[in-house]
Amino acid sequence: MKKIIALVLSAVMTLSLCACGSSAETASSDAAAAADGKTTVKAGFITLHDENSTYDLNFINAAKEACEALGVEYVIKTNIPEGQECYEAACELADAGCNFIFADSFGHEDYMIEAAKEYKDVQFAHATGTKAHTEKLDNYHNAFASIYEGRYLAGIVAGMKLNEMIDNGDITADQAKIGYVGAYTYAEVISGYTSFFLGARSVCPTATMEVTFTGSWYDETAEKEGAQTLINDGCVLISQHADSMGAPTACETAGVPDVSYNGSTADACPNTFLVSSRIDWAPYFTYAITSIQDGKAFDTDWTGTIASGSVKLTDLGSSVADGTAEAIKAAQADIESGKLHVFNTDTFTVGGEVLTSYMADVDTDENYEGDHDVIKDGYFDESGEGLRSAPYFDLQIDGITLLDTKF
Repeated sequence: MKKIIALVLSAVMTLSLCACGSSAETASSDAAAAADGKTTVKAGFITLHDENSTYDLNFINAAKEACEALGVEYVIKTNIPEGQECYEAACELADAGCNFIFADSFGHEDYMIEAAKEYKDVQFAHATGTKAHTEKLDNYHNAFASIYEGRYLAGIVAGMKLNEMIDNGDITADQAKIGYVGAYTYAEVISGYTSFFLGARSVCPTATMEVTFTGSWYDETAEKEGAQTLINDGCVLISQHADSMGAPTACETAGVPDVSYNGSTADACPNTFLVSSRIDWAPYFTYAITSIQDGKAFDTDWTGTIASGSVKLTDLGSSVADGTAEAIKAAQADIESGKLHVFNTDTFTVGGEVLTSYMADVDTDENYEGDHDVIKDGYFDESGEGLRSAPYFDLQIDGITLLDTKF
């Protein structure tokens, strides 16, 4: 009872709780599971923000979709900071009967591991984390997807738009400068903006990019100001790896084409929206929950792909260049067949040199020292088989300029 009271009080203090599934529905589901010899699953989800964050909304929608399709009871706790509050939220979910608990933000990881060590009969999973393969806990997992494939395709959309602007005389070829608003100078963000840039440059070879960081995953004011700074600096197209409407709104006001993230901004920004890429987490939630139901172990590190339906693009905006849909379709087919590797080392240089080897920090340690050579068959093997699922691409390639850094 004390935990229930504490939970209610915590909701008043900006933490929110959403429980779904009536008792009758739950009883029916439990009875069906017992009849099939399956384990009954109650899922708990922890998100850094709430539905106002495009990043968190993407997880929330996927959690609801997967659980409702499987007939699984679920609880969603939103606005959980990357601190001890995450451990407390995980414990509350475990005490409430959740036997699958998932958290969605990088800084949640240590607290999820702490809870996993305490609740050994509960399966814990975490997005963008780096430690499951080194912690080696039977009940702790990391998951991600090859979103760099989606960002590369979104980059092609951007490159096609740049070409149109050049052909129309709106800009010259050497003015094809992209701006990018990032949250932190982490590998996940670096991997994202680099793959986006390589996609753009695959069709617009004169493209360059400037990147600015906000130091927050969700700060609408800082993201809007960052986008405006890039526009003022001559960037003619903007994209982002940050979670608010700040950058798209700045682009719509300035009339600058925009590639958003985690969902379409076509309704709010009809004149400038081009496309958005996102990870669809429903396949992972379905996989993990079904594994628990069947009493089967599931991957310590899981990576979804564009071929598996875990990486998706939205519908194209109304102002994309002619031929864009065809270009995306062709590139996606090449990615899925293995003909095209996003981080092909023939397509970029670092300090003027083509990479033939690179020791990446896959097994994260305090000194962030490289421990695996990730150049394989002529490409950087991001989220490679047998390695961790979260990105470790942290190279600063030629053609991209960082205006600042935030760690």
